Amino acid sequence: MVEVWPGTPYPLGATYDGSGTNFSLFSEVADGVELCLFGGDGAETRISLTERDGHVWHGYLPGVGPGQRYGFRVHGPYDPARGLRCNPGKLLVDPYAKAIDGRIEWHESLFDYHFDDPARVNTHDSAPYLPKCVVVSPFFDWGNENRPNAPYHETVIYEAHVRGLTMRHPGVPERLRGTYAGLAHPAVIDHLTRLGVTAIELMPVHHFLPEHALVARGLTNYWGYNTLAFLAPDSGYAATGTRGQQVQEFKAMVKALHEAGIEVILDVVYNHTAEGDHMGPTLSLRGIDNLAYYRVRDDDRRYYLDYTGCGNSLNVRHPHSLQLIMDSLRYWVLDMHVDGFRFDLASALAREFHDVDRLSTFFDIVQQDPVISQVKLIAEPWDVGPGGYQVGNFPPLWTEWNGKYRDTVRDFWRGHPVLPELASRLSGSSDLYQADGRRPVASINFVTCHDGFTLADLVSYDGKHNEDNGEDNRDGTDDNRSANHGVEGPSSDPAVTAVRHRQVRNLLATLFCSQGVVMLSHGDEVARTQGGNNNAYCQDNEIAWIDWKRAADQEDLLEFVRSLSRLRRGHPVFRRRRFFQGSAPREGEQRDIAWLRPDGGLMADSDWGRGDRALGVFLNGDAITEPDPNGRAVRDDSFLLLLNAGVDDVRFTLPGRGYGTVWETVLDTAEPDVGGRPLVPAEGEVTVIDRAFLVLKRVSDR
Repeated sequence: MVEVWPGTPYPLGATYDGSGTNFSLFSEVADGVELCLFGGDGAETRISLTERDGHVWHGYLPGVGPGQRYGFRVHGPYDPARGLRCNPGKLLVDPYAKAIDGRIEWHESLFDYHFDDPARVNTHDSAPYLPKCVVVSPFFDWGNENRPNAPYHETVIYEAHVRGLTMRHPGVPERLRGTYAGLAHPAVIDHLTRLGVTAIELMPVHHFLPEHALVARGLTNYWGYNTLAFLAPDSGYAATGTRGQQVQEFKAMVKALHEAGIEVILDVVYNHTAEGDHMGPTLSLRGIDNLAYYRVRDDDRRYYLDYTGCGNSLNVRHPHSLQLIMDSLRYWVLDMHVDGFRFDLASALAREFHDVDRLSTFFDIVQQDPVISQVKLIAEPWDVGPGGYQVGNFPPLWTEWNGKYRDTVRDFWRGHPVLPELASRLSGSSDLYQADGRRPVASINFVTCHDGFTLADLVSYDGKHNEDNGEDNRDGTDDNRSANHGVEGPSSDPAVTAVRHRQVRNLLATLFCSQGVVMLSHGDEVARTQGGNNNAYCQDNEIAWIDWKRAADQEDLLEFVRSLSRLRRGHPVFRRRRFFQGSAPREGEQRDIAWLRPDGGLMADSDWGRGDRALGVFLNGDAITEPDPNGRAVRDDSFLLLLNAGVDDVRFTLPGRGYGTVWETVLDTAEPDVGGRPLVPAEGEVTVIDRAFLVLKRVSDR
């Protein structure tokens, strides 16, 4: 006989206090809730939670502690046409579970309907096939850990996948590859620190499930955008165990990264869950309180509103759905010590009714929250619903993945005439962010990310090659803005490979010399390839993992990226906190930026529309007026950026009086390993070859 005390309604979930565990579950629609405990042999003990306060069912079990596996069964109405889906035949995952043990085994009993007769309610027990929640210990020795708290303008983000980054790394012991412990290994941390990375943005680590359809095709959900439990680190990335050890291992990873000065940002999916559409499995929220947690159609509540393309959308209009999101965010900050979040399909969280609303309740709650408002908040500012593309429209507290930056930089270097747009992207996208008093750091600049081509593939393929995904190459975007430079895929032609290598360096140099926040996709620094697959979401294998043996042949590229990072870190003119003014200076002032034609003259309004593919940019380090953290005025070197995206060489006349007398070459994508370059006299000329980028530093004045 299990002893049960009344317990308390909050905090929700399973909370161990050193003597026992309090269990609580919200369900407004339930008639009764059973807590299900599982022994080592899988035997199930059901305990009715009879205490109910504010629609929260709760009970305290003395003596129950870390490692105990559990789940819930919810009794109540089942009427899909009214949006009611209680079914006590389904074991349900606690939305507040902090650890999950086991993987799902797809079976008919997980679904509400019978495969042979969808009209019949399926009451078969799903417990044998569903992973179990685990009670965890909240205690961890953080020692003297200090969070890095890097300001945005000094941030370099490295987007990475726990498995993709570590599965083939020769410096990581085999037993640790693909795990949190592997990511915390000194070999990985050394690679990140030498790149100048200040924050690692991890693709989803909330416990997730592979979709039934993928498993049936012999594939899996590799990326992880299919969340089951918002507070649990995925147990598949644990080297030490899954009965709560994964929580300790995750914390140890964060601690190790913090000690190296690297922040941890989580890519989080609060827009939908793994339960899918109306025909999907009943695993958690659907069976607990379907209408509270999901958005349904007004005309027929058996169907879900889908702004995500994944079958359902979380109901951010309901207070308990919002509470789940906010409680999860606070848990990851306060208990797991992460430093920020990138919100997948963030526009879906801003839909109060059907339209995206930047004044939505979700943004209001985040703005006033004393914990969440103080960490890095990054929006993927779009979803698949109407009007979902919202780049530039998020509130001032937020930064955004700047898809317009990605598209413009790709277009420029493949030879499209986009100079006016390029100028805006290089200078921080003031057209998107300045009107609301935001700053250049509102723009998270990237050329590639997990979704789409890798950088090496971007310059090697005209089209996608996703045949391995089993969808006849129909999946993945066709809007790649890529170029193969003469041959589709791998090539041994020296002329083709030379242009490809130069284009990779051009794209990287543009990224690191742009105002805003740099985001580098993992493996681009060592020419990672996916063989032309631009949608490797289901490829947990060599297609998506970094080939570190191949990377050993990319030492020149790796050192080039390190040099870019050093250049940016050493010169605040590349990471300004405020937008350029750009206009002609008043008497006694200096122009902070100048846009130059190849002949050395200032770009006139009529020049921007001529379709040119070459541009000079003068960045005046003397004109930085913002103070450093100690209140001292910042002064820097001045630089001249010369970009030529055309197929012919361009002769640039270096600017004369007022700009400098002597220039030194600090970066040349045509000859990246030249070392020091001779000084160039003022009012001289320099040739930038086809598809190349030259950076000069002013070293003396008249």
